[in-house]
Amino acid sequence: MRKWIIFALSLYVCFSITSINAQGFTVNVDVVSSYIWRGIKQGSNEPNIQPAVAYTSGCLTLGATGSGNFSGSLKEVDSYATVALSPLFSLTLNDYNWIFTPGRSYFNYHKRETDHILEGSFAYAGIESFPLSVAVNTAFYGADKKAGGSQAFSTYVELNYPIAPTAKAFLGASLIDSPQLYNNSRFAITNVGIRLNKSIVLTDKFSLPIYGILGANLNTEDVFFVAGISF
Repeated sequence: MRKWIIFALSLYVCFSITSINAQGFTVNVDVVSSYIWRGIKQGSNEPNIQPAVAYTSGCLTLGATGSGNFSGSLKEVDSYATVALSPLFSLTLNDYNWIFTPGRSYFNYHKRETDHILEGSFAYAGIESFPLSVAVNTAFYGADKKAGGSQAFSTYVELNYPIAPTAKAFLGASLIDSPQLYNNSRFAITNVGIRLNKSIVLTDKFSLPIYGILGANLNTEDVFFVAGISF
């Protein structure tokens, strides 16, 4: 009972604080030259359109993201809920779905049948004097399975550090055996590289953000270069 009281009080404080995030809706669309997720290539090497919508109220953000290529061979529809515990710490529940088994309902969440993968994430944003951000992500339910059918509990940790005002370095690793999500049988660095951002000023009131990501997956011995535009 004490834990539930503490949880309820935490939620009350969370929704009472409106300074962490402004209230309202946001929408944006990215166009990327190829879709790389945590160092893993998704689908074929072709451009993807990636829309995102979100609603924020106090410390709670609810959102949905997606990705699809122009040939229609890749489709992904995800959702998430993030609670900002403070300006530095946040918790997120991610609901991924890119499998889309023919004939199976998107809303099927049966443990042994669902195409969804539920993941819990804990993120630390870093401080101004040492702006190293850390995110720990663990899949705990759904289609993330080992060969025998047991839950894999795939866990991915990523570090990000700004090395210039428009550049950051990143390092991500799959910590345990994860044959389905990260294609590794033991600890493996799957995502290391650098991201560069630039804003092209078109008018006094409008600029176009673009970015480039150069990275490598040391587990599969592969490299990738992604260019993106945000609208």
